[in-house]
Amino acid sequence: MRAGSQRRTFTAAGNRMTGAVDAGLTGLARRLASRPGLHHVSLALSSTDGQRHWSGGSGPEGADEPEVRPETPFFIASITKRFIITLVLQAHERGELDLDAPITTYLPASVTTGLHVRRGVDQTPQITVRHLASHTSGLPDFFERRRGAPSLYRQLRAGHDTSWTFDDVIGITREQQGPHFSPQDLAAATQRARYSDTGFQLLIRILESVTSCGFPDLLAERLTGPLGLNRTWHPAAEPAEPGLPAPLPLYAGRRRVDVGGVIASSNDLYSTTSDLLTFERALLAGEPFGDRNTRYLLTERRNRLRNAPVLRYGLGTMIFTVNRLMSPLRGPVTLVGHSGSTGTWLFTCPELDLHLAGTVDQTEARGLPFRIMAACLRIWAG
Repeated sequence: MRAGSQRRTFTAAGNRMTGAVDAGLTGLARRLASRPGLHHVSLALSSTDGQRHWSGGSGPEGADEPEVRPETPFFIASITKRFIITLVLQAHERGELDLDAPITTYLPASVTTGLHVRRGVDQTPQITVRHLASHTSGLPDFFERRRGAPSLYRQLRAGHDTSWTFDDVIGITREQQGPHFSPQDLAAATQRARYSDTGFQLLIRILESVTSCGFPDLLAERLTGPLGLNRTWHPAAEPAEPGLPAPLPLYAGRRRVDVGGVIASSNDLYSTTSDLLTFERALLAGEPFGDRNTRYLLTERRNRLRNAPVLRYGLGTMIFTVNRLMSPLRGPVTLVGHSGSTGTWLFTCPELDLHLAGTVDQTEARGLPFRIMAACLRIWAG
């Protein structure tokens, strides 16, 4: 352990980095945890071959403060979409679902009827599985603004706990929101795209329908078990590895908040930086798939997200360009992966052959991961 003034900074005993990079990343973790609007940070980096790797964390010192060790689990938020899309592509390979089939093929009328009504016409039958995975359906995000109630994003930012069911998601989408655009022509060169958690909740329900298996069990049977991700689990289940530390809590600034209802309702996972890097390495090698070329479907599309215009989106995959001013190289570099609204990230930089994972565990920190990763890239590249 390396301790700072009223901060505890932990680095993994097995880190394999040069002294300058080790010192740079340790210093970055300590500085981030000392920022007025943050409580702690956990981050990890690894080369694709695993020969160079670093992980560590930093947070306040105190008997009641969590120890931000590299092996401590945390809520990964929308990084979970990388796991969901992997299960979807596996199901597509197995013939359990067709990416281009209408969602009405797999979901009952009680879910789909009137879900996407635009200009008086129900366009839900035009929505395919691929539309949901690429955010091109036009469906709203149930986390966003709705008639008669504050957005779930606003409640989460304030640290207010709440909970919901799948039926609530459908009711909010149908009765309190409206579609942003018609389901897009996927044969066109580009499509309109808008980030929608609603679409991925529908994907989970489709997976459960075509496999006759609940999402937590399906995750364990097809992904976390086969890949040895024993520290990754759904909140409704238990981790395969016993005796893990309690997951890091969430904070609004430096105020700890209890949002157990949000976490339980979200269908998002707990994991560790080590497990996430293992998953990212396996995913990019095509290991979860029968045909390793299936992995290329993740980035078959690169549409700009209208509600996050700095990002492009494939299938369950974000693509972010680190511009020339922030890049560690002479030109821009790319980050491919996924982030979460609570300040989580799991990305690969192809130009540097580097995987990055981490969290700041804030109720609202959607933009911060990209600035942290840019700083990590500069340190890594020297």
